[in-house]
Amino acid sequence: MNKNRIKVSRKKVLYSLLVIVPLGFASKFYSGHAAWWFNDYVGGMFYEIFWCLVAIFVWPQASGFWIAFWVLGITSMLEFCQLWHPPVLETIRSTFIGRTLIGTSFAWWDFPYYVIGSGIGLFWIKMLRKRSYD
Repeated sequence: MNKNRIKVSRKKVLYSLLVIVPLGFASKFYSGHAAWWFNDYVGGMFYEIFWCLVAIFVWPQASGFWIAFWVLGITSMLEFCQLWHPPVLETIRSTFIGRTLIGTSFAWWDFPYYVIGSGIGLFWIKMLRKRSYD
């Protein structure tokens, strides 16, 4: 059987989300050494991992590679949307959840961390799939 088509246990994905969501929020509130790096870039990696896990939860038999690929593509498009400031997006960005989900300002340096986060998301999916036998 093709390993890419082995169904991932949604229960294990849910447990993973229960780990990654608090870590992602914690990275936004961290105020210690190198806080700017944690708040901006580590948070970006957690953001990618989160969306990879959400996607595999919704489509448990999907290819981990294609999930990571599409998450990276969509979040990269969202990054470019941060160059656009129409009133509706500014209203969304005025809330904490809005800032967290769609961001506020464009930064080229976000892209390497998106790639790393998507790579970790792909690895995470592979580990979930490896351990899913139900």
